[in-house]
This record gives sequence, structure tokens and C-alpha cells, in this order.
Amino acid sequence: MTDQAVDSGGPADASRDQFFGRQRELKSLRADIERAGLDTIAGRKAPRARVLLIAGRPGSGRTALAEELAHRLAGDYPDGVLRTRLTEPGGRRVPMERAARGLLDSLEIASPPGAGEDELTEMVREALAVRRMLLFLDDAGDAEQVDPLLPDNPDCLAVAVAQGPLTGIPDVRPCTLGGMDAKSAIELLGTFTGSVRITVDPQAAETLAEECGGQPAALVLVGGWLAARPKTSVADVAKRLRALPDDGEQPRSVRPLARAFRLVYESLPPAAARILRLLALAPAGLADAHTASALAGCSVSAAQTTLNDFTALGLVHRSGHQYEVPGALAPLLRALLEAQDRPAEVQLARARMLERTVRQLHSCRAVTEPDGSPARKKLAGLPRALRFATAPAAAEWLRIRQPALLASARLAVEDGELDTLARRLVAALVRALAAHRGTEDAAPELYGLHQLVLGVAERRGLHREEAAALLNLADLDAQTGRTEEALARYRAALDAGRAANDPYATGRAMESVGGAYQELGDWQRAADWYGRALAQRQARGERADEARLYGRLATAHTYAGRYGDALRGWRAAVAGYRRLGDLPSQARALSEAARVQEYAGRTEESLHTCREAVEWARQAGDVRLQAALQLRLADTLDRIGDPASARLHRGTAGRLLGPEGTEGFSLRNP
Repeated sequence: MTDQAVDSGGPADASRDQFFGRQRELKSLRADIERAGLDTIAGRKAPRARVLLIAGRPGSGRTALAEELAHRLAGDYPDGVLRTRLTEPGGRRVPMERAARGLLDSLEIASPPGAGEDELTEMVREALAVRRMLLFLDDAGDAEQVDPLLPDNPDCLAVAVAQGPLTGIPDVRPCTLGGMDAKSAIELLGTFTGSVRITVDPQAAETLAEECGGQPAALVLVGGWLAARPKTSVADVAKRLRALPDDGEQPRSVRPLARAFRLVYESLPPAAARILRLLALAPAGLADAHTASALAGCSVSAAQTTLNDFTALGLVHRSGHQYEVPGALAPLLRALLEAQDRPAEVQLARARMLERTVRQLHSCRAVTEPDGSPARKKLAGLPRALRFATAPAAAEWLRIRQPALLASARLAVEDGELDTLARRLVAALVRALAAHRGTEDAAPELYGLHQLVLGVAERRGLHREEAAALLNLADLDAQTGRTEEALARYRAALDAGRAANDPYATGRAMESVGGAYQELGDWQRAADWYGRALAQRQARGERADEARLYGRLATAHTYAGRYGDALRGWRAAVAGYRRLGDLPSQARALSEAARVQEYAGRTEESLHTCREAVEWARQAGDVRLQAALQLRLADTLDRIGDPASARLHRGTAGRLLGPEGTEGFSLRNP
């Protein structure tokens, strides 16, 4: 047997942070860093980061060894350690797009919403190319998950944890983990049992380590079980383990962990055993007291106590207010759930969890609303356990739970049996993220959520929801410069809106198609689509939208050089805003008409129209707009050779704005 390192994962005491054995492997890994690679031997400079591979089954302590190695090497990499996990505890591969976004977030680099994995992984490599960092890739499935993230920078080091070799990545020698040596295993057990039970029967302790196969995860489970039974001897538990039958269908290397898990599981009260099985449904393997409470249908306080008991037994790992199901135990929990719980009960538990999450998200968003608002009144009616005391507390909960919330949304949509709940969950998560982070900051997450909504809508034939999701996705595409993609989605949204007989969606889509064509410089098509949208608004008597669309149509004509059509459009917009009593918008539209008149060479008319705009802004009481229009008037006077009058209008604008002055101020930011 070889030495082994482990983060014990047992009781919440100092032993959890201890590191046991594995000195030989650490020495080998450090030597491998200095070893000349194939490129060096051939006389070439290494083109990429060196990759160290720690291979072993889940539960072998492979991640703990990698963490210890990273800790010891941290001083050699001044830009820090960058971590990501490439497989969820349940065994699901993390999509490369999501892994790359997580790395970019850790580097505080904004990632464009809707970007593909190739673009995102390239951004990761570019970021690492100018840094000296240690890249920690935990639980990699294969070389295809590792290779796209490796930077072309030999000053970086990648430490990958995997179950087997990374075939396809050159010059990688795996450090393969077996069981712990007896001395280290007994030291680990001693952190749970205390030294007395070990020293009175050291042979029994060694036998117990052998029964556990030297596997850290198995030793932690047995140690937690012994810690809860201070009168039970080490010899007794060794006999119990030996008497437990093996599952012949399991690989031999898994059986010691399965026996240790069975020992602990069978000692649980029925209610606790049921909660443990249901934790297999926790999204991304992450749960808190509310998750466990909803799954089991018990109180939050009872769920919290049970989760703490599980932590002491090594069945879950605690991180702040969250609990993580160890990846080594996730398959065993799923097997128990399938064998002992009826599908209808499992589906009901999942529905309770989703419903609880929706209510928490509603509460999370409502706390950002003003006092006395309908949302705050509804919040006051929720149970105390579901309410957040302050907006910062809600934002912190959302930050901590975001990975689990996003995973919950993905799983709910993929399940397909709870689509109504899935749609409510996604909608609530979108609103909560927008309320706390803003749509721009949360755009990458919102993009993924809108894609989930689109998937459900297409599957269920929900054309109204399909149109809304397509419009949201297209807006995000447009904001990040993917105008062609946005145009295709706006057209698809138009078709979905027509299928749903949804006038809002069709009108919005037609206008957005026009905007996309305008962005592409196709003024004729832009004007055509604005005209279609305008006709629909006129037919429905939507006067505010009609006035606004006259302005958009006039803008397209202006860009195309059709100044006569542009002036007619702006005059129609002015008339529309006058009927609505919207004086600031009327002033802005007059200002744009003045700009077109100047383009057309009708300078005196332009000055007259601009002065009229200033007067309407004054009547509206909009001082900043009035100042912006004074500046525009001054610019026009400068261009026609009247600097004295221009100075007078700039002085007026300065007096209107006061001490902040007019530098950098324009009609676009009054």
C-alpha cells in the first residue's frame, strides 16, 4: 500500500483540516514538475503548461492530495490558484461553457452572454497566458475536458484530478492512488475515536483499516460511526464490517466503501435514512436546511439537526450554510432511492423542493421592493423561515445558492414531468437575479435561463412563452454585437407571436427586426419593418408606441439620406407626443427634426425648430434637457459662422446646469 492524503470530512472539528500521509506521492509530484519534458529533451521550449495528473477513484483522497499540493506550491505561483470542478457530485459532466465561465468569473473577467465554449475557453487561455497561476481541474472526466483550458504558457501549472489517464494530452504521467498505508489510516481513525481505543487494541485498528481497504472515504464513515458510539470497541466495528455482505455487481475496489456506507446507513433512524436517500435529488449535490426540509416534508429545524448529524458521520460535507453530498457516495444514495422509494414519492419530493425554491426566490426579490408595495405585503404573509430580513441578506443567499439554483432549473427542465413548476422556477430566478445584480451583470446566467424557457416552450407548444424567450435571447445577442443571430431570433419570435396570436410579441418582434437591420446598415429594410410595426400600433390605437415608432422610422430615413421622409416622420412624432401631453419627448422630437433640416441645408428653419424645442423643454420644466438643447443650438450657430450667439447659448446652458458644467454633456445624456 502507498501513503495517502485526506481531508477527513468527518466531524466539524480540527481533524477536518489535517493532512495524513501521502508524502511519497507529494515528493513524486514535485519532482515531476522539475522533470524535463519531451519538448525540453528535444531542445524545444515547452509550449504549454505542464499537467500533473492525480488519478484515483472517488473516495480515494485524490482531491485532498491535489489541495495539499496546491497549498504547498502556492508560493511558486504569485497570481494564485484557479479552481474548477468538471464533474458534479452526481456524476454529470459540467459543460465546458459553464466551467469556462466559472473560471472567468474567478478571474473577474466578464464573459459575453451567449458565447460558445470555443470563445470562452479561448478567453480563459488568453487570461492565463499573461499570468503565473496554478490551474486546479478537479474530477475531470477525460482529456477533452482538460485540453481546452490549458494555456500556452509554461509558467503555469495544471493539476488535474481524474479517475483514469488523460489519453490525448502529451507528456502526462499519472500519480495513481491506492489505499492508505496502515499508519496513516490509523492516525485518521484516531481523530474520530481518540487515542485510547486505538492504543488498547492496535491490531484491531489495523484490521479495521484493512477492512476499509485503506480508502479515506470509508475510514471517515467508520470513524464517524465510532465517534457517535464511544463505548463501541474498534474490534467490534471490524467484525460488523466483515459480516456485511458484498454486492457482487460492484467492482471490488468499491466494496469497502459500500460496506462502510451500509454500516452507517443501517444505523440511522428511518426518518433520517429517508432524508439521506432524498439528498440524491439535491441539485448539483448541494443542499441546505430548506432543501432537506422540502424533500422530506419535515420542519426546517429538524432538517438542520439531521444535516448536522450527517456531517458528524461523514455522510455530507458542510461549507457555510450549505451541505455537499460527496461524489463517492452519490451513486450509493441514488441506488438506495431507486430501490426503496416509489417513483411517485420521489416525484412528489422533487415537486416540494421546487415549490419551496420558488417561494424563496419570490421572497428574495420582494425584499428589494419599496415598503408598502404589493410585493412587500405579500412577503409579510410568508412564513418567517422563508423571509429575508434585509436586501443584503437576500443577495448573499442568492450568491451562495446560485450554483444550486441554476442546477435546479436545468434539472427541472430536463425532467420534463414538472414543466409548470420548472417555468415558475426559471421566471422567479430571472427576476431575483435581475433585482439583485441587474440585467447587465447577470446577463450570462439570464441567457442560459431564457434558453431553458425556450426549450420547455418548444416542447409543450407554448407559443407565447416561446416568443418571449426568443425576444429575450435576441435582445442579449444584440447587446453583445451578435446582430445576425439576434435578427434570426427576432424573426423566429415574430412567427411564434403570430402562432400565439399575441399582438405585443408580434409588434415588439417587428420593431426589433427593424432595429437589427438598422444596426446592419440596411436602412431600407429597417424602414420597411418599422413601418409594419407602426401600422400595427395604429390599428390597436397604441398612441405612445405610434409616436415612438414615427421617430424610429424617421431615424432610418435620416441614415438613408431621405430627408423629406425623415422630416415627415419627426413631425408626425411631434404631433403624437403633443396629443399625449409628453412635453419632453415633444422637445426631443423637434430637436431631431431640426437636425434633419440642418442636414438638408435648411439652416434658418433648423434654428427656428431648435428654438421651439428649447421653449417646450422650458415649459416641461426639464432643466437638463433644456441645457442640452441650448448646446445643440450653439453647435448649429457655430457651424453657420455666428460664434457670438453660440457663446450666449453655451453660457445659458452652463447657468442651467450649475457647478457641474457642460463638459461631456449632450442631448443623449441629459
